[in-house]
Amino acid sequence: MFVKITRSGPRKYLQLVEAYRDDSGKAKHRTLATLGRLDQVSGDLDSVIAGLLKVTGRSPELLTPAVPSIEFETARALGDVWALSELWETLGFGELRRVFKKTRYTTDVEALIRVMVFNRLCDPDSKLGVLRWLETIAMPGVAIEAITHQQLLRSMDALMEHQEAVDAVVAGLLRPLIDQDLSVVFYDMTTIRAEGLSSVDDDLRKFGMAKEGLIARQFMLGVVQTGDGLPIYHEVFAGNTAESPTLLPTLQTVLTRFPTIRRVILVADRGLLSLDNLEALSAIKLQSGEPLEFVLAVPGRRYSEFIELLTPFHAKHCLSAKDEVIDELLWKDLRLVVAHDPDTATLMREARQAKMADLEAKAAAWVGKLDAQDEGQKNRGKKLSDSGAKARFYHEVKDSRLAHILRVDLKSELFAYTIDEKALALAELMDGKLLLVTNSPDLSPPEVVRRYKSLADIERGFRVLKSEIEIGPVFHRLPDRIRAHASICFLALILYRVMRQRLSAAEIGLSPERALDQLRRIQQHQIRINKQNNPITGISTLSNLHQRVFDALELKKPTQPQQLSLL
Repeated sequence: MFVKITRSGPRKYLQLVEAYRDDSGKAKHRTLATLGRLDQVSGDLDSVIAGLLKVTGRSPELLTPAVPSIEFETARALGDVWALSELWETLGFGELRRVFKKTRYTTDVEALIRVMVFNRLCDPDSKLGVLRWLETIAMPGVAIEAITHQQLLRSMDALMEHQEAVDAVVAGLLRPLIDQDLSVVFYDMTTIRAEGLSSVDDDLRKFGMAKEGLIARQFMLGVVQTGDGLPIYHEVFAGNTAESPTLLPTLQTVLTRFPTIRRVILVADRGLLSLDNLEALSAIKLQSGEPLEFVLAVPGRRYSEFIELLTPFHAKHCLSAKDEVIDELLWKDLRLVVAHDPDTATLMREARQAKMADLEAKAAAWVGKLDAQDEGQKNRGKKLSDSGAKARFYHEVKDSRLAHILRVDLKSELFAYTIDEKALALAELMDGKLLLVTNSPDLSPPEVVRRYKSLADIERGFRVLKSEIEIGPVFHRLPDRIRAHASICFLALILYRVMRQRLSAAEIGLSPERALDQLRRIQQHQIRINKQNNPITGISTLSNLHQRVFDALELKKPTQPQQLSLL
């Protein structure tokens, strides 16, 4: 028997029908009962069904459907690593797979490098910390459960073993992003703290003066970037390396990697100017035949060479100036661009005068105390000596950065100091001034100054490396591991700067770190129904802000899996 719906005119009826065979064996149906019109059947049939179940000895509870068991697994962050994965592929970093596919490594080295690069941008941590971070994310196309600490370290070794091929891939994907007609490149160096007391062969960790003004174990990192803020090259040096000798080899490497650029203007800071550098830079020719152009700042230690040149210029243009003065002079067959800001000059002069007045007041007080002691007067506290006064005053002067003006006579038996009037005059002459040396034939003096001030953007890049990407302190001790760590952070910086450019162009009002923080709220969810082996996967609904961020970054949005839409 079975239930059948029949039609009579516009109405439908519910009937109980039996199938049987007639005497000739032909299958036929006969109606045993008509249960009523389909549109009028309601809960009245529940009692009939319950009675039939009771007669057959089965429980009426079968009418109530069983509640499935549902298990919710821990949600994982998806949106930020999805966006970075899409950016990684669209920029062309996926070509690194080809580099490592030909090697002896059985693990997916490119995927492991990608994991460490993304970690620097999302939640920077140690290599062991990367494993903890992987437990909280869903990274497309990566079997994160199988990744081990040793695999991460071995992938860093592979990165160094094939550094030349990797650099070629990175240079290839950066070339379309660089202006081939005129490229302004900036070069600067910074210090990265390194931890540990052990020593190894060719150790990069050397004690030197850190940018923070402290003696620390460190290594040096040089970075070259374009005028648009895109980093295109980096190099790691020992922690006690002087800056100026690194300029030429770094520049030659950059020109080799990007040979199609027809005009290059190098902008570098004060620590990189030397006579050797100037002569060598002037001799460099690009493949286009054009000379290398440069804009270098004059360091303070070289200011004394410009006294005769600047004194008449200062008297004529700067003494009575109310607004900024920018002009140029000729120095060693090169253009010397001078920028003078009278407001800054006033502030610098007043600050120096206040420091000097404070130091001279302290010196006078100590001299008075020493004289009183010599006359037999007793004062409260520890007795002051001439050597103690000299030491205290010398350190006070050093901390105030006035040792070149206030000169303490450390060889004298008595406490004494002098004011170097020549050094003071030089300092007052240079107050508010910026000196730039250039060989560029067509840049106007204001344009030269503007180009140099854009160098501050590379300082922002260093701040990103040290804050958002957290390149240091570094706990690796092997030189190649330190270089690999720097390379991973450099790749992260490229992604960061590309994101910044696209977000800025879209005027969305978000920095890369805030955009990634918003995207991190897009999560992947998994549930198991009735203890299924394969869970059902879904993702959070994208908000309007998420949609705008993906549009600004020009990236494909994550799609909902077909099994289930959870939210």
